[in-house]
Amino acid sequence: MHPYPHTYQANATGSAAGLVSLQSVGLPPLNSAPPAQFDGPGDVWSPETLLVAAIADCYLLTFRLVAHASNLDWMSVHCAVEGTLDRVGGVTLFTRYVTRATLTLPTGSDVAKARTLLERAEKLCLITNSLKGERLLETTILEASP
Repeated sequence: MHPYPHTYQANATGSAAGLVSLQSVGLPPLNSAPPAQFDGPGDVWSPETLLVAAIADCYLLTFRLVAHASNLDWMSVHCAVEGTLDRVGGVTLFTRYVTRATLTLPTGSDVAKARTLLERAEKLCLITNSLKGERLLETTILEASP
């Protein structure tokens, strides 16, 4: 890993109407628009969906790291994040993030260890650590059929 601080850059280009093009050096462009809740088309990524996707992505990558460091053998993890946008004191902001993680383990795995690592990943996720709002984690652990 590179020493801190790290910097990240992205650009947005758009006009009075239509899609916004998001760019970052070395990455493919990504189109964005307001979500349906803000009268957008609802069929492209929005800043709101990008934010909750960043939480899901960070959680999964953090879990991968802590599971590897703890020698946990696992098969897959599915992470779904629901962010609640609300008005508080005249300001629109995300007030709550619910992360639902479903982990599939090989038969006979240490379920208690896996649950601890799922919880650790939520506490270490740098994206959620950078946000305001209540954070909730719901976990489900499945064992694969032999």
